[in-house]
Amino acid sequence: MKELIVFIKKEFKHIFRDPRTLLILFGLPIAQVFLFGYAITNEVKDANITVWDQSNDVMSKKLISKLLATDYFKLASVSQSYDDISNGFRSGEHMLALVIPPKFAKKFSDDDVKVQLLSDASDPNQANLLSNYASAIIFGFMREELGYTPPNQIVSEVRMTYNPELKGVFLFVPGVITVILMIVSTLLTSIALTREKELGTMEILLVSPLKPGIIVVGKVLPYLLLSFFNAMIILVLGFTVFEMPMMGNFGLLVLELILFIIAALSIGIFISTKTASQQVAMMISLFALMLPTILLSVFIFPIDSMPWPLQALSYIMLPKYFIIIVKGIMLQGVGLGVLWPQTLIILGYIVVFTVASIKSFNIRLA
Repeated sequence: MKELIVFIKKEFKHIFRDPRTLLILFGLPIAQVFLFGYAITNEVKDANITVWDQSNDVMSKKLISKLLATDYFKLASVSQSYDDISNGFRSGEHMLALVIPPKFAKKFSDDDVKVQLLSDASDPNQANLLSNYASAIIFGFMREELGYTPPNQIVSEVRMTYNPELKGVFLFVPGVITVILMIVSTLLTSIALTREKELGTMEILLVSPLKPGIIVVGKVLPYLLLSFFNAMIILVLGFTVFEMPMMGNFGLLVLELILFIIAALSIGIFISTKTASQQVAMMISLFALMLPTILLSVFIFPIDSMPWPLQALSYIMLPKYFIIIVKGIMLQGVGLGVLWPQTLIILGYIVVFTVASIKSFNIRLA
């Protein structure tokens, strides 16, 4: 027992001397608790909406104030036509539109009055939640104003744009493409150079006449082709099996796919140049990228409902911008005129991580 106790003490010392082991033991569980605790929620808070008030009377203003008095909605813009509403959906400015008909106060007391709710159903789960919340608030407003539930109710006429049948697969396919490409591309390239180090073949590369940029490109290009082939398989399955629509330009979608794959590969190569073993590279690729990619990329959970630190973190997540691009092209039919900010961000990732990888490899050559 004495020898066993000494051996156990030695193992504890080894564990507490290794920062990477401590990170796995304590850092990752704490990070996962916060991510899952705050990110996995179906609640809606501060959702951006637009209002088209064709009546502009006391009663319509009361209804708008009632809607905005809750924590669920905030006014992002005021629309004057259905074109304004449609353009706002395409640009992501708002997720729900309230259309109040003319002579709202008179119809409120005399007859049935229909209030129209238009929701962006490219995310069907969130569209349902927003419409249900708004409908409940409108119904509560009616009872509050009249003091009872009359037979002539305010009817919320709900229309879902871009995905009228609320098919969850329309959200699933863009998200799956993004997650698979991000994780697989980053994981494969992150072990590309570390494999050379562990196998002892790095010396051959170091003494070869190849420049660092050539080595990096040579490592990335095969994975680029394989990842692109993966993406095409997923798209074909989406079109044939799940009947995904293609409202926009397919050529633009392919170009954006290639840019995203290059960005993910550049991140993987950067990880590869900074790590000494395949295990460490895989750990960083899987644990540091997989959970944030799924939770903070608008794939499943709405970002607006999360605390502000997680919302801020989501702005540096590359997959978030690519999902917006894929849904915009496939479901909304928008082009580069709308998606140029997201495209520029992806290009920025490519430039930053490619330059960082080449510089890091230069340091190793020295």
